[in-house]
Amino acid sequence: MKQHLRMTLVASALLWAGQTLADTVRSTSGTGPDALRQTVDATIKPLLKEHHIPGMAVAVLKDGKAHYFNYGMANQESGQRVSDQTLFEIGSVSKTLTATLGAYALIKGGFQLDDKVSQHAAWLKGSAFDGITMGELATYSAGGLPLQFPDEVDSTDKMRAYYRQWTPAYPAGSHRQYSNPSIGLFGHLAAQSLGQPFERLMSQTLLPGLGLEHTYLKVPAAAMANYAYGYSKEGKPIRVNPGVLADEAYGIKTNSADLLKFVEANMAYQGDDGIKRAMALTRTGFYSVGEMTQGLGWEMYDYPLSLAELQAGNSADMAFKAHGVTPIAKPVVAKGETLFNKTGSTNGFGAYVAFVPAQGIGIVMLANRNYPNEARIEAAHAILSRLTE
Repeated sequence: MKQHLRMTLVASALLWAGQTLADTVRSTSGTGPDALRQTVDATIKPLLKEHHIPGMAVAVLKDGKAHYFNYGMANQESGQRVSDQTLFEIGSVSKTLTATLGAYALIKGGFQLDDKVSQHAAWLKGSAFDGITMGELATYSAGGLPLQFPDEVDSTDKMRAYYRQWTPAYPAGSHRQYSNPSIGLFGHLAAQSLGQPFERLMSQTLLPGLGLEHTYLKVPAAAMANYAYGYSKEGKPIRVNPGVLADEAYGIKTNSADLLKFVEANMAYQGDDGIKRAMALTRTGFYSVGEMTQGLGWEMYDYPLSLAELQAGNSADMAFKAHGVTPIAKPVVAKGETLFNKTGSTNGFGAYVAFVPAQGIGIVMLANRNYPNEARIEAAHAILSRLTE
């Protein structure tokens, strides 16, 4: 990427590793400061109106304190309002947790990033995956795996057949093609390398280890009352209909408090336990496309940066098209003034997370409508910019 991403080798990481919008505001230390509340309200309320978003939970980290701002409805039919305990589908923000699980499996000795994929899947021997690494799967650079599986791939057998017959469009490592089948297979095989199904390793090891008590792949009956309904373009209530490798690629449901806790954990660099070392590894830059540097799950930028630069890295062009990459010769853990971010969507939900460890700031935005990434980025960029004034 830039000089900030050339400071610390990966090896060092392994050493330390809208009803009326009279909405609720809560802070871990009491009511949020008036200036922060005014900034968030002035940014979020017009966003909800413009994009017909029924409800949103916003969590902001500043100076080590968490502040929660909740707007509108989690369920328009029942009148249930959004709170910082409301569960939202976070779509591809789930990939940051999948990447953390993968990094944890790596640290535990399950695999190495430069292992060929077929080393960890006998059913892929003799396929293109004999020449593609686990790290390339994790960073969408396997050679052009598509954004989604074809509709007809709706079972494990059909998934395996799809991968076996898939032909790369580009040499491995040369292009970024954002892809659920890419990081989905990475997560699946990473968990398998430790002898566990992905769902079990995520739900019984990683999420408890992170202290995320209200984060789920499958929302339990006891928590269903907090599970928001998403709303389609037509305004109909909707929830995700899981497909193949959904858990690995876009399956997490969580609330703003838990997701901000995950942000805080990622901002604490020190620590020797496996999960902290895994989080450090996810902040490793492998290649750049324009101003964006690709990590494991997280996407990174030198900070500060312009709104246009941040929107470009989260654009439809980046999501739907292949881009040639500039590899980083020795992948490094990003430190210094770096912004980490990730967007995520399902048919009824839209999420965004961004944080700057060096500034001690972060933001989580969870909405129960899928609205444009450009609008999410603009709102978050405005709020983060005010936090550093």
